[in-house]
Amino acid sequence: MHNWQHWNRKANVVLCVLVILGLIAALPIGAVRWKMEKTSDNVQMVFDYRDLVQIAAYKSHPKQFVKDQLPKMKDAGITAMAVFESSLQELSWAGRLSLYNSTTAYELQGKPHTVDENYTYVLFADEADENAIRPVLEDTFKQWGIVTSRWSFEGHGGLILETPLEDAILKPMVPDPIALNELHAAGFTIVPRLSDRVPFDAASVDAMLRSFQEMGVSRILFEGDAVKGFADNAELKSLSQFGELLNKHGIGIAAIENSKPQKGMNTLGYLTDYNVVRLYSLSDNDSASMKPEEIADRFQLAAKDRSIRMFYLNGAPSSSPVKSAITDPLENLYNAMQDKNGVLAKMDKLGFEVGQPQPFKYESPSWVKPLKAIVVLGAIAFITLLISAFVPGVAIPVFVLGLVGSAGLYVLSKPILEQALALGASISAPTLALIWAIRRVRAHTVGNRRPIGGAADQPRLSADQVRWFFPGLGAGRRLLMAITIFASTAVISMSGIPFIVGLLNNMTYKLVLEQFRGVSLLHLAPIALVALYLFLYTGESVFGNLRRLLKMQITVLWVAVAGVLGVMALYYLSRTGNAGQASSMELVFRNVLESTFGVRPRTKEFLLSHPLFFFGIFVALRYRAAWVLFIVGSIGQLSMVDTFAHIHTPLPISLIRDLLGLVLGALIGLVMIGVWQIGEGVWKRWAPRVAQMKQGFKSGV
Repeated sequence: MHNWQHWNRKANVVLCVLVILGLIAALPIGAVRWKMEKTSDNVQMVFDYRDLVQIAAYKSHPKQFVKDQLPKMKDAGITAMAVFESSLQELSWAGRLSLYNSTTAYELQGKPHTVDENYTYVLFADEADENAIRPVLEDTFKQWGIVTSRWSFEGHGGLILETPLEDAILKPMVPDPIALNELHAAGFTIVPRLSDRVPFDAASVDAMLRSFQEMGVSRILFEGDAVKGFADNAELKSLSQFGELLNKHGIGIAAIENSKPQKGMNTLGYLTDYNVVRLYSLSDNDSASMKPEEIADRFQLAAKDRSIRMFYLNGAPSSSPVKSAITDPLENLYNAMQDKNGVLAKMDKLGFEVGQPQPFKYESPSWVKPLKAIVVLGAIAFITLLISAFVPGVAIPVFVLGLVGSAGLYVLSKPILEQALALGASISAPTLALIWAIRRVRAHTVGNRRPIGGAADQPRLSADQVRWFFPGLGAGRRLLMAITIFASTAVISMSGIPFIVGLLNNMTYKLVLEQFRGVSLLHLAPIALVALYLFLYTGESVFGNLRRLLKMQITVLWVAVAGVLGVMALYYLSRTGNAGQASSMELVFRNVLESTFGVRPRTKEFLLSHPLFFFGIFVALRYRAAWVLFIVGSIGQLSMVDTFAHIHTPLPISLIRDLLGLVLGALIGLVMIGVWQIGEGVWKRWAPRVAQMKQGFKSGV
């Protein structure tokens, strides 16, 4: 047993060395990512052309309205138009044609509808529209197996589609060729929106992409829940064909933020060598209801913090009972773009130019792989150290099992291995940091089963007794120790960051085509593990602490406290990740922080966890009850690591955010310590007098 403990202690030293080596090996990989994040500095504002056509449909002169709005959009910095695949409904809104069913078509011609027929009748607005649109309709409905034939009325050409009108308007077709030519002539970049509703045909897709290339299209966007070609991929390998065609014509794709990843997007991104740009979509409701300065702030944060390079503006018309009119958000959007502190001004201040967005250029040097292998070893060692902190003596077998398991997982799924090790390291770092801090405070208070100060006349406590007060250290020394422990704990916690950066260095994480799973566990595990260590591992023995906890009487107060803690935990989890919602007051506070510091520190770090942890260290060196504040401190420590789990955020932003949180939290903690010292001094002075007054009152009675 003695030899095993000896080798286990040596193993812990080796594990610490491996962690340090893994940390060092991750730094050059992080430098490659840092360089990559500077390779895309153009942003593009895209308006939904379908919304513009819908707005125009409610105007007295729709076509003239569209012509009037295009130069206004150019002046506002909107340089691109998203054009959907056409439909009969959209072509009708644009005034290209009129639609009738069999009944209304016969009425139009002054004939009785006596035949058993429910067809769609299309009447073109003029000859130019007919020449441009007729071939599109004939090709589209031929693909669907629907018979078409010609007809005319009062000099206008038309088509008869042998399918009901309700069915015909659902059939997608290539984008409106007339609209494409008009927008291209007006100087707009075209951003086609393609769907996967039409069976994939390589020849027709090649012809379509060729026409897009001739118009200067550099990026396409997908509509629906899948990229084009996904439905037929199993049978036709259509994604591979589509990826080759995109590369052939030099066209990239765009991935929409905060939406469920479209099926096949990851595969298509790989096939196009990640010629992908992230896009933020401003909803119809936000376009109309948000103030211009709020829109500008949102776009600024998206570009700076989330690597967004395309901004999609929706602006559908809406009915306003208050104004008794059909309204639209165009003027609101123009103001948001052009105001003194609007989108264009903010982008210019950030160093972004309005232009064609470029993908991030990522190069993976040959030396990345061996360095990543060292990072993997370091992560396994980090996880082993965490397990050893709770189960002493198992470092060697746990590390060996980790190596074997990692090798097997590498064969099965490399991304899962990377994510598992990154998650394990990110949990281990803040947990071990807090355990180290607890041990340091315990060493300066309880000690190794020795009385404080080494006084021989102090009695030894039994296993069931707990020392709650430690008078041996002065305020000055406690403050210096608190500063040292607080800073050292932060350094240990942040040592988990390079493992996230080094392991998850794939472009799929940067573009959020693949997400770092297990973030919820990262937000809970360190808190639970620190609480477990604090309650079970800080006494004479684990079993003694467990026995004492089991003997405690459960009162209504304890049940109430447990309920409150449960509600707080649920609220805490609801605020983690991208799905968390903030109140309007909190949003205002966030904007103040952003405008003040340039980078917004995390509220839970600098206002809650860091101050209470710093204050808790100071107080815990005298009062054992304050040790519970270390559990609160774990929130801030894990949050610093979690900041870098948002891989789409540039590294400098995440680093500044962590350091700001630490500095501001420490300053607030110093204020709390000062207030505590004043309150403690007042209490020491007045408590004896109050006791004497009470005693005198009792004696008088």
